Amino acid sequence: QVQLVESGGGLVQAGGSLRLSCTASGLTFDDALMGWFRQAPGKEREGVSCISRSGSIRYYTDSVKGRFIISRDNAKNTLYLQMNGLKAEDSAMYYCAADFGLGCGSAQRDFKYWGQGTQVTVSS
Repeated sequence: QVQLVESGGGLVQAGGSLRLSCTASGLTFDDALMGWFRQAPGKEREGVSCISRSGSIRYYTDSVKGRFIISRDNAKNTLYLQMNGLKAEDSAMYYCAADFGLGCGSAQRDFKYWGQGTQVTVSS
């Protein structure tokens, strides 16, 4: 079955950086659209970013544009999220997601497969 395992979360000071990773198994990774979502306590889940199969097309939610970079290494079945200039409002559980379809369309598209999440906490 499809498994997505996130890593790289942690506690960081405001202005700092983290790089999240998501290792995928049980699917043909380079056929999959991949995305990152986040959910803070008491808030709805938010699409952060989506990347096309080849990595050539990327979408970001407005609040992270210019600070976060999504990328993928299809040879390693791994998705990344480089997060720079972190703010307290970026604190959340971050989830990796996978799906098969024509394209992302936006950072908010629905996904079929989900990881368990990795916690990111930014102290101000």
